[in-house]
Parts: sequence; C-alpha cells; structure tokens
Amino acid sequence: MTVWKTSMRNFFAHKGRMALSAVAVLLSVAFVCGTLVFTDTMNTTFDKLFAATSADVTVSPKNAKVDDIPQNGKPESLPASVLARVAKADGVKKAEGGVSSPAVTVVDSHNENMGSETGAPTIAGNWTQNDLRSMEITSGHAPRGPTEIMVDADTAKKHHLKLGDELRTIAATGDITGKISGIATFKVTNPGAAIVYLDTATAQRALLGAPDVFTHLSLTAEPGVSDVRLKQNVAEALGGSATYKIQTQQEAADANKDSMGSFLDVMKYAMLGFAGIAFLVGIFLIVNTFSMLVAQRTREIGLMRAIGSSRKQVNRSVLLEAVLLGIVGSILGVGAGVGLAVGLMKVMGAVGMELSTDDLTIAWTTPVTGLALGIIVTVLAAYIPARRAGKISPMAALRDAGTPADAKSGWIRAGLGLVVTGAGAAALWATTQADKASDGSGLLGLGVVLTLIGFIVIGPLLAGVVVRALSAVLLRFFGPVGRLAERNALRNPRRTGATGAALMIGLALVACLSVVGSSMVASATDELDKSVGADFIVQAGNGQPIVPQAAEALAAAPGIEHLTHYKLLNARLTNPDGTTKDQEITAADPTYPQDVRREVLSGDLDKAYGKDAMSVGQEYATAHHIKVGDTITVAFKGAGTAKLKVAAITSDDTALDQGAKYVSTSTAQRYVPADRMPQDAAMFAQAKDGEEDAAYAALKSSLAKYPTYKVQNQADFKEDLKDQIGQLLNVVYGLLALAIIVAVLGVVNTLALSVVERTREIGLMRAIGLSRRQLRRMIRLESVVIALFGALLGLGLGMGWGASAQKLLALEGLGVLDIPWPTIITVFVASAFVGLFAALVPAFRAGRMNVLNAIATDG
Repeated sequence: MTVWKTSMRNFFAHKGRMALSAVAVLLSVAFVCGTLVFTDTMNTTFDKLFAATSADVTVSPKNAKVDDIPQNGKPESLPASVLARVAKADGVKKAEGGVSSPAVTVVDSHNENMGSETGAPTIAGNWTQNDLRSMEITSGHAPRGPTEIMVDADTAKKHHLKLGDELRTIAATGDITGKISGIATFKVTNPGAAIVYLDTATAQRALLGAPDVFTHLSLTAEPGVSDVRLKQNVAEALGGSATYKIQTQQEAADANKDSMGSFLDVMKYAMLGFAGIAFLVGIFLIVNTFSMLVAQRTREIGLMRAIGSSRKQVNRSVLLEAVLLGIVGSILGVGAGVGLAVGLMKVMGAVGMELSTDDLTIAWTTPVTGLALGIIVTVLAAYIPARRAGKISPMAALRDAGTPADAKSGWIRAGLGLVVTGAGAAALWATTQADKASDGSGLLGLGVVLTLIGFIVIGPLLAGVVVRALSAVLLRFFGPVGRLAERNALRNPRRTGATGAALMIGLALVACLSVVGSSMVASATDELDKSVGADFIVQAGNGQPIVPQAAEALAAAPGIEHLTHYKLLNARLTNPDGTTKDQEITAADPTYPQDVRREVLSGDLDKAYGKDAMSVGQEYATAHHIKVGDTITVAFKGAGTAKLKVAAITSDDTALDQGAKYVSTSTAQRYVPADRMPQDAAMFAQAKDGEEDAAYAALKSSLAKYPTYKVQNQADFKEDLKDQIGQLLNVVYGLLALAIIVAVLGVVNTLALSVVERTREIGLMRAIGLSRRQLRRMIRLESVVIALFGALLGLGLGMGWGASAQKLLALEGLGVLDIPWPTIITVFVASAFVGLFAALVPAFRAGRMNVLNAIATDG
C-alpha cells in the first residue's frame, strides 16, 4: 500500500512532466485504435452491402471473377436456357436473369465522367426484383426501353443529376444514350460505386453483345428451404456444378469480400506500421522522461532507501507510475482513436468513398488492444529507468539531486553499438551485390533494422562528435551563450542521443522514401528517353481497356504515321523442357519495336512478329532452357492452341515490358475468336515528320467524346508519373508526421525536464548577469542543435537505406540513383525550426524563474 501511495503521490506531483509522455502514448494508441475502427467499419459496410445485394443462391459462369474487368469488354455470360432449367428446380420461388458489367464508362451531356475518382467501379446492369433487397426507387421509374436509364442516388447527388438529364454509357459494343427515368437509393451504405440501370434487352445487347444471355442468375428460395438445400437442388437440376458456379448468399458475399480483402489489408497493415513507428519514437520519449525524473529524484530515492525501502519497492514504485501513465494515455488514446476513425471516414467521403457513421464498428478487441499496447509499451520503456532507480543507494541522500547518473556512454555500449552498426552496414552492402531483388530484399530489411538499432545504441557516442561539429559551425556566432548551449547538449550524451534518436527514426524514413521515389522518377524518365520511340501513348487512367469505337476514332486522326495496338492475353505455355506456366502474352502490331525499343540478346525481334512466332524474356528463357528456334505450345485462355517458334530472346534489363513475351496481333487473331479478343490495354502513335503538334491536337480531339482516355506525349507521361509518385509520397509523409510530432514532444519534454534539473544553475547564471533574453536564447540554441543532431543522423541513415533500396530497383530496370537534395536540405533546415518551436515553452518558463527562488531550490 505504501508503494502505491508513493507512486500516486509522485505521479501527480509531476503531472505536468508526465503530460507530454502521455500525449505520446495517446497519439500512438489513437493511431492503432483509429486504424482498427476504420477498417472494421469498412468491413461492416462492405459486409452489409454484399449481403444485401446477394440472392439466396446465385448461378454464374464457372470462370467468372468478381472484380475483374473483362479484357474483351464483355463479362462472361450464360445462356437464357439455363434460367429456364434452374427455375424448375425444387425450392425455387423465383428465378431472375441478371446483367452486370464493370467495363463501362458513364458520362453526362457535358462529357464529364460520372464514375468515382477513388478507384471504385462504375457498374451497369439491368434492374431486377433482386435489386430491391438493397435499393428502392425513390424518384421516377425503372427503365422501360432503350432510351431510358436509372442511376443511383449517391451518384445523382454528387453530380447534380435529375430526372430527364441525358447520360451516355460507353461499352465495348458501342455507346448507349438515354435520359434518366428514375433514381434508386441504397438501403445500405454505398462506398462509392456509380451504378446505372438499363432495361434487360438493352443491357444484354449493349453490355454482352448478344440477346438471351445473362452474367448471373438470382434465385429466391421457397419458405422453409435453406440456401444450402436450394444450392444442392439447383446443382442437381444443372447436372452438377462443373460448368457453373453456384453460390449461396453467404458464399457470394464472402467471394465479394475476398475481392476487397487485399485492398483493406494493405491499408490496415500500412497504417498499423506507421502506428508502430510512432510507438517506437514514443518509447524514447518515455525512457527519457523516466530517466530524467529518476535522476532528479536521486536524493529523494536515497532517503527512501535510508528509511527502509527495498530496491524492489523503489523499482515497483517507478513501474507503477509507468502503469498509471500508460492507463491514462491509453484510455485517452482509445477515445481519440474513435475520433480519428470518424475523421478518416469524413476525409474518405470528401474524396468519393462514402462511409456512414451509422456503420461505425468498435469491436471489443479494439479498446483492449489499445489499452494493452499502451500500458505494455509504457512499462517496458520505463523498465530500465526503474531498475536504475532501484540501484540508488542510501548514500545518494547526501548528494545533490539531478546529478547525471551516467554522464558518458559506457565503452561496452559503444563497442556493442559499433558492432551492430557494422553488421547492418555489411547487410546493406550485401544488398547492393544481390543478383535478384527477391534475394536482396531480406538483406535490405536486416540492414535497415541493424543500422537503426546500431545508431540508437551509439547515439551517445555520436552526440559527442556531431554536436561538437554542429556547434563549431552554428553556435560559435553566439558567443558565450552558444558555448553554454553546446555544453548543455553535451552534459548528458545518453539523453541527447535518445532525444535525437526519436527524431532520427522519422526523418530516416522520410529521407529513404524520398531517395527511392526520386530514383524511381529519374529511372523511369531515363528509361522513357532510351526506350520509347513513340510520340504519343494512349491509355485509360482507371485501368479500363480502350473500347473499339475509341480505337477507331484514334485511327481516323490525321497526321499519324502509324498507330500500334497493344493487347494483353492470358495463356498457358508448355515449354520445351515439359513445364507449363500460366503467363501473360503481349500481342502488338509489327510497328511496336519502333514504339518501344528492346535490347535483343539473340534472334531477330522483327521476326517474332511474323506468322506463328514469338519472343520471350531472358529470365524466362534461362529458367526453361529456351533458345531461338525452339517451339512453345501456347493455349490461349478460352480460345485455341498454337505452336509458336521462338524468334527472339529479349533483355530483362528494362522497366518497360520487363519479361514480356511478344506475338503479333495477326498471330493472336488466328487462335483467338473476335468476340474473345481483348481490347487494347494501350495504344502507341507516331506522328508524321514535322506534324507532331498537329497530330497531338488531332488525337486529343478524336477522344473528346471519351474522357476516360488520356493522350500523352513523353513530357506528359513523365509529369504524370512524377505526380503519381509524389502523391503517394505525400500520403506516406503525412502518416510519418505522427512519428515526427511525437519526436518533437520528446525534444520539448527533454528541455522542460532539463530546465527543472538545472533550476539552481539557471538561478546562479541569472544572478551573475545572464539576462532573460540570453537564457531563452541558450535554451533555444540547445534545442536547435539537438534537433539538427537527430536530423543529420536520420537523413544520413535514410539516404544510405534509399541508396541500397535503389540497387534492388536497378535489378527491376530502374537503374538511376537520384538524391533529392532540395528535399533533404529543406528537411534539414526545417529541423532547425522544429528545434526552435520545441524550445518555446521551456525557454519561456526558464525566463520567468525567480532568481532567488531558483538559487534556493534544493533540486
């Protein structure tokens, strides 16, 4: 009970000093809980949506996939005769044929895309009774003919659509124009997909290219008949399930959920990763806080030991303070995490992914996880200071409080740190020597972890060297005040090292990602300059293939020397060594080698575009002992089988089409029926000499009706690539900002506790003539040099990581190392301002100290 009372008294006596550490725990726990609540809410939203949209039993083609955009623009279908057969199965109350296609683009009368900008699909289909499970018509009526169309209420609201407005649906078989006859509202949350409905006959003709076919059948069970039983009856009616995919409502919902699983998992674990970084940085803050509190209470703890407190009691007292800190910070963090999740939902809503707070899901595991993590991490962080407190002897009661218990890092620690750092550096060097990216990735991860740990361990040693160097450059201009700031930063190298390490972690990741991102852009730009001969590249921004009518419009554009079609086909290859592999085959026109130049290692690439010929990449040829002249059996998916002679082997030392296997479009057409031939994934155009500007304008004009597709020259393509990588990095930097905020709190905390520790010293300096202004400047300069110390270590470490990672990218064809010096310098300079900001409150409090009271302070 005495230990508990002592812990409570000390905790509340130093509540101001604990506050910043509590904020670190709060932020870290909030990020974890916010991530869990946000992803659980997304799962709940999609679960409700998929459950509501799935019939009791669904029948679809065997090879139909939930989330695939069909390569030929037409989803897999089944004949209407199957509907008649399943309708007669026992237990079927109602059977309906459904049509649904994600391979569409919908535009309004102003030619603006009505689809989502977040990657959510645009889906067109026919309106059925099964849709009433998830939607209700709230305005107008369902389509009754080819000139009518119905749209979902969310899309109508977002794009200010109303009854009578004209919409055009662009599909593989042509464009369908109709006026809005109705608006349907979701009964559950629609996360962002744009939905349009056509009448059944129009949907079959326009989306599937044939009458009397459906993409799926929706079956409703008779009362008392379970979904499982109905599935069995339907399978019997169809003679088994070898030809068709038959799913219960739960199975269909699970399949839809699985298609979203990878996206949700990536988001979840990426955010949890950043939360882990914030926790790691928070550990340094907590260790520093308790180390300094223990040092300042040396006399107090010595007196406790002198009057009979055992080492275990002192140890438990400090750990109980840590438990209290963890509990307070974690409880606040759980609440903040729910608020963060709601905030993320609002942000997602602003960019087009609608998530309703009605679906807010807080599983019991979320607060338990947050509390457990917060408390455990806090206690672990306080363990070493607690052990140090337990070792204080009763004789410490006779010494001045605040005397640093460990003024210099021990030689053992320094030696161990140097060994670990050396091992990490060796792993990074080995990464640069790897022959395969898959082999080097493990070495890179090991090198990153070891060098990070090593720098943390030798932080005190580095502090003595780096702080002196920085002081020589920066602080000498400030005379005696600058020298005092330097000595304060060097007074406790372990504390300075730990404070700098907290900032180092976040900035190391920033520097690493900056180098990787900049190198990717520079490499891709270099690759484009070397490899791309085409003047223009045409492709969709959302991954949709190019519909035939858009391709025809491009072909009609004036000023074009040649236009190259580029298609991707799935096939099964049987190699000369007897192995079979599912691979992607690139079918292109014979002009493609002019558009994208490839290094040929053997054979003749032009001959690969001849009749019944192909090329393969170097790695594939080596793995399967393929040489020029060998024959590969190619079974095209859903089509015929060809025996193709290898005419060329191309180098894989490229980022464009790495490992591609080429055949001519005409060869593919001999074995793939026209209705199964994929649409163009992209197209390449070469302008006539001297007509580049006119051809550019003509191509853009020809696609004016098709806003999904972009015509880009090489400059456009490079800028677009730079923007995409820049946007991704900005998101990552935003998430890393959490760790940097926690690190800044660490600097604030260190300075604040350092000011308290040096109360008498500050009073004496003020008494002998140091002005308040000089005192505040001293503390600010100390903060700046600590921040720059952390920044220098972090940026240097991060650039080393980034340079090593780039060597792995070089194995994938991205061979240019580019150090973004403007970014690095900006971050370094910004770190000085971070130091100034962190010192504001401690410097202000120090300046307000009463001189006599400070001198009289017992510590």
